[in-house]
Amino acid sequence: MKQAFAILLASISLSATYSQDKKEDIQSIKKMCGCYEVEFNFTETFQTSKDTTHKPSPTKKDHGLEWVELVEDSPNKLVLQHLLIVNDEMIIKHWRQDWLYENTEFYHFFKDKTWKYEKLNPKDVKGQWTQKVYQVDDSPRYEGTATWIHKDGKDYWMNVTDAPLPRREHTIRKDYNVLERRNIHEITKYGWLHEQDNRKLVRDEKGNDTEVAQEKGLDLYVKVADSKCVAAQKWWKENGALWKNVRTKWQTVFDQDKTIEMEKSVNNKPLFSHLFDLKPTATKEETDKIIDSFVK
Repeated sequence: MKQAFAILLASISLSATYSQDKKEDIQSIKKMCGCYEVEFNFTETFQTSKDTTHKPSPTKKDHGLEWVELVEDSPNKLVLQHLLIVNDEMIIKHWRQDWLYENTEFYHFFKDKTWKYEKLNPKDVKGQWTQKVYQVDDSPRYEGTATWIHKDGKDYWMNVTDAPLPRREHTIRKDYNVLERRNIHEITKYGWLHEQDNRKLVRDEKGNDTEVAQEKGLDLYVKVADSKCVAAQKWWKENGALWKNVRTKWQTVFDQDKTIEMEKSVNNKPLFSHLFDLKPTATKEETDKIIDSFVK
């Protein structure tokens, strides 16, 4: 009886710990929402390719004003939409990040517009959060699972996963086809930091990798008054319904639980261009048809 009681107490204590940790995790994720002045920094650090014709990418430094909208807020899922503000008025729909608690279903990037489905055992993701990152058109990009850490004055999440070439690279680089990303999202006094240690890889059809180079990335999100991002908030109210339809359609694709292969372009235009050309009043049938034309 005493042993059973002790086990029960331990179980209750463990459950309370998980509950408290989860609350801290959610608070950290939500701290990434709001208005930010962002500084983007990327530089190639090591060349590992033996190909003497390899030319490293130029160091990339850029900045902008960005609004991060909390689109969905539930106990096991938070959806954060990034919106870039250009010249105080022009709004560009940027990347999206979904956070799912103890998620077991993944689409891992392989190469060449292909993502392979994998289902994990629930015990392997206990207490973890999956970050799913999407392209500007809400098609898949990369995702990974890890535990949020709140220790020694640090507040961060770290994961290593494969991704397609970033937009800053895919127009200038043809010598690699996979970016292995070590992503660190750290909550800071000034806002938050997205730190990256990346490997540029050539992957063949069998999944064998050859490293071409390594890269360091530092994206600083400095919190500013939400009033600086009013234009983006207004834009989302006007366009949110359109992009909800897009997300809903993509979810039906993900729910098929099979490898996703996509066309690079249709009628000489990439997917984002087709969707960005639509008016906010476009119907779900219109967005569904466009996405269907890109999914093989």
